[in-house]
Amino acid sequence: MADKKAPQGSNTLAGRLARLGLKRDADFALHLPLRYEDETRITPLADARPGVAAQFEVEVVDSEIAYRPRRQLIARVRDAGGTLSLRFLNFYPSQQKVLQPGVRLRVFGEVHEGYLGAEIIHPRFHVVAAGESLPEGLTPVYPTTAGLGQGTLRRLIEKALARIDLGETLPPELVQRLGLPGIAEAIRFLHNPPPEISQAALEARDFPAWRRVQFDELLAQQLSLRRAYLARRARGAPQLLPTAKLTNALLQSLPFRLTGAQDRAWREIATDLGQPHPMQRLLQGDVGSGKTVVAALAMLHAVEAGHQAALMAPTEILAEQHYRKLAAWLAPLGIEVAWLTGSLKKRDKDAAIARVGAGETPIAIGTHALIEDKVEFARLGLAIVDEQHRFGVRQRLALKDKGAFAHQLAMSATPIPRTLAMSYYADLDVSVLDEMPPGRTPVTTKLVAEARRDEVLKRVHDACRAGRQAYWVCPLIEESEALQLKTAEETYARLVADLSDLKVGLVHGRLKAAEKAEVMAAFVRNEIQVLVATTVIEVGVDVPNASLMVIEHAERFGLAQLHQLRGRVGRGAEASACILIYAQPLGETARGRLKVIFETSDGFAIAREDLRLRGPGEFIGARQSGMPLLRYADLDDTVLVEKARAIAEDMLRASPARAEAHLQRWLGGREELLKA
Repeated sequence: MADKKAPQGSNTLAGRLARLGLKRDADFALHLPLRYEDETRITPLADARPGVAAQFEVEVVDSEIAYRPRRQLIARVRDAGGTLSLRFLNFYPSQQKVLQPGVRLRVFGEVHEGYLGAEIIHPRFHVVAAGESLPEGLTPVYPTTAGLGQGTLRRLIEKALARIDLGETLPPELVQRLGLPGIAEAIRFLHNPPPEISQAALEARDFPAWRRVQFDELLAQQLSLRRAYLARRARGAPQLLPTAKLTNALLQSLPFRLTGAQDRAWREIATDLGQPHPMQRLLQGDVGSGKTVVAALAMLHAVEAGHQAALMAPTEILAEQHYRKLAAWLAPLGIEVAWLTGSLKKRDKDAAIARVGAGETPIAIGTHALIEDKVEFARLGLAIVDEQHRFGVRQRLALKDKGAFAHQLAMSATPIPRTLAMSYYADLDVSVLDEMPPGRTPVTTKLVAEARRDEVLKRVHDACRAGRQAYWVCPLIEESEALQLKTAEETYARLVADLSDLKVGLVHGRLKAAEKAEVMAAFVRNEIQVLVATTVIEVGVDVPNASLMVIEHAERFGLAQLHQLRGRVGRGAEASACILIYAQPLGETARGRLKVIFETSDGFAIAREDLRLRGPGEFIGARQSGMPLLRYADLDDTVLVEKARAIAEDMLRASPARAEAHLQRWLGGREELLKA
């Protein structure tokens, strides 16, 4: 399919277009409107309604640059029945030059009552040419970036549409069976809607033209992920055929039995490891569902088969937690576990790297230090990445690439809703731990207004005097890590004073690893009763004696974080509670989040709500994952996702040329990170 590159003009324009991903004609054609505006009629200023977007034809009376309360450009305009101010807080000299007395403008925007009277802030406007008629149809408004106007975008899109061949990539009988319009018809319709179409109809996401675009986008995503999956399966990988000696020994030595879910997940992983192609599996389970023991069995399976295994975690606290637990389980079996992290002394680190490189140490656990260039494995057969969404795609692949086509297991304590798994994880096999181990105590969640902080202090004091321990998590301050640290230190000082008969500790991201480890070890030994912390304790920390979790300014945290933090308690036999202190007044979104976390402890239900609130890109960290983000399709549309998934399978098998043309149109070679 012919598809010339669109002319890019100056470097400045090319850079702005590149920020929007606009390079080829296909990119411009698929850059569809965010919304539509009605510029088919002129509204008299006297009829302007506050908050309602409308178009006005006016004459400039005067304009000036004002400096109070900040530098801004203000133009006063009028028509036969009224006056209006146009206010620009950010403006170019060219705009000021245009806004000269007597110039006739067409202005589009929402009128509000300001300190100058009726005004529009940052209106869209242009000078009216002699004899200029009104548009016949709705005007598309496109996603844009700073310095790139709607007029420029429209002209470039129109030129691309005139050149491009929007040939059909789907079999005609399939388009007919799905009841969808042709792709060329749908795309041209959305860029240039005919006059008879209403704005409400056109902006409805189930409008036929939008449905075609949504389906094609989902199909491209499914084709891409499925093709990556098949490409991996076509590669060779070491068949890890175990003796079951070590895995059986571990199972017999554990002080607990596997749950049905753990046993099922372990058997799925064991089956994959015995195949002659690389495993690409996601092990997901709620907080405390027992992923670590499944990972331990998988690593022992690799060791039995004569290979090495590595586990990489995103934080030193989590990596060390895994190391201590796994070393305690595996040392009695005669298995040495290496510990690799950036904070190790050079001598210790070099020694660990040498033993791993020589194959003397079969299992390595650590942070990003595992993927440093100087770290080499003798025979890496299994790479495990915990909390995989916290790593960039290149970091995850770097660990796997330490072995020749090593098997890969990703783990996540963030349960993934079914629709998300079907779309963003279509290239992975998924094992789910949907059963909690016995002995986990349900955690009671309480919402407490900030004014009742003293009651929370008393509860913490009483619990610690009775032999229990507590976490006190400081508020999340996204704007400034330094400010967050200051808040943590202030909270620590306040609690030291308020709880003077208890030992209070402090742990945060700026502490040196050795200091952090020392504080955590003291907390584990109950030498510290109250641990003040930032979100560094969000994952992996396991102290069964801690029965209270206090989270200050809980309204600032996301659902997944609140659920992860709550999961740090309830790990022993004692009744446990998570107290969410919130500041008033609560916004609607924050109120909704706290309501969800208060009413349910089901990680999957929380994940579904989190997905709804944040969208898929934020939920899975897609901006660093290599996954193609959906712009038009809706993940809640399970019917369309299912159809796209089934048709992707058929197309790859029966019509590979059509599949390739479809992928080129939608992804244009941006699949490279999915193929790894």
